[in-house]
Amino acid sequence: MTEKEIGLCYSYFMNERVVIDYGVCHGKPCIRGTRIMVSNILNLLAHGASLDEVLQGYPQLTRDDVFAALEYAEAIVRDEDIQPAFA
Repeated sequence: MTEKEIGLCYSYFMNERVVIDYGVCHGKPCIRGTRIMVSNILNLLAHGASLDEVLQGYPQLTRDDVFAALEYAEAIVRDEDIQPAFA
């Protein structure tokens, strides 16, 4: 197995911009080609940052990167299976 093939075994592409790579940020979902975690983008937006403020804070991101992070989060919540806890 080549080094490239080994690397692909540890990477999972969530969409064209969000990737999970176990060699980057401990396998947390990141924007491809960066170490910017999806959770960082979501945290900024959740605390009131505008899209433009996120882009100013992370100039290597594009609007499409931020939208991809939101799309990833929506997919996780949509597919989540919640089991009620009974007391």
